[in-house]
Amino acid sequence: MSIQELQEEIVDEFSMFDDWMQRYEYMIDLGKSLPLIDEKYKIDENIIKGCQSKVWVHAEMKDDKIEFTADSDAIITKGIIAILIRVFSGQHPKDIIEANTDFIDEIGLKEHLSPTRANGLVSMIKQLKMYAIAYQTQLN
Repeated sequence: MSIQELQEEIVDEFSMFDDWMQRYEYMIDLGKSLPLIDEKYKIDENIIKGCQSKVWVHAEMKDDKIEFTADSDAIITKGIIAILIRVFSGQHPKDIIEANTDFIDEIGLKEHLSPTRANGLVSMIKQLKMYAIAYQTQLN
């Protein structure tokens, strides 16, 4: 699936819920289904700077596509990173770099997060794109 298709799928899923409590519960469930990061990658270098909670992200290149794994010590944050990983994992670096993230506004995520969590969300996206830039450079 393309990044765009995955984003549309997530927008559709979030539109099924009537209120934000249900959406938060759904995000928590998504966090529980996150492919867990290997303990050896839970190191300071893999912590996303700018997040209030701890979020570890590890990226590996497999067949010209980036595979992400992650974890967080906070349940909502874990749900947020799970959404991002679902969209970007298994994609080509160039596609990740060029992807827009308007779907986050479409599901209303940013406006329903505290300012510190919203900043953390921006930091997560930035970090995933930085991995993509690094791997794209290796491919060139």
